[in-house]
Amino acid sequence: MKRITMALALALGTTAALAQLADGEIRKVDKDAKKITIKHGPVPSIEMPAMTMVFQVKDASLLERVKAGDKVRFDAQKIGGQYFVTKIEPAK
Repeated sequence: MKRITMALALALGTTAALAQLADGEIRKVDKDAKKITIKHGPVPSIEMPAMTMVFQVKDASLLERVKAGDKVRFDAQKIGGQYFVTKIEPAK
């Protein structure tokens, strides 16, 4: 029983780490180019330190949810050498 409990705790810890979102503030939204500029803290999913960066989005509908000045939480992935925002939500 003790092994099962420990394995479950490790699995949940790993899942929580993968689901960790980065904090940021939207600086610019470019719907035509499908790009968004975010001043952000560390992004755990891509091991990126805090900075201001232009990200691409594959799903342009993500850009409809935000505007310059919004505080957000987001996730990003590196795909083919480019960085894409894959999830974005208002900061709470």
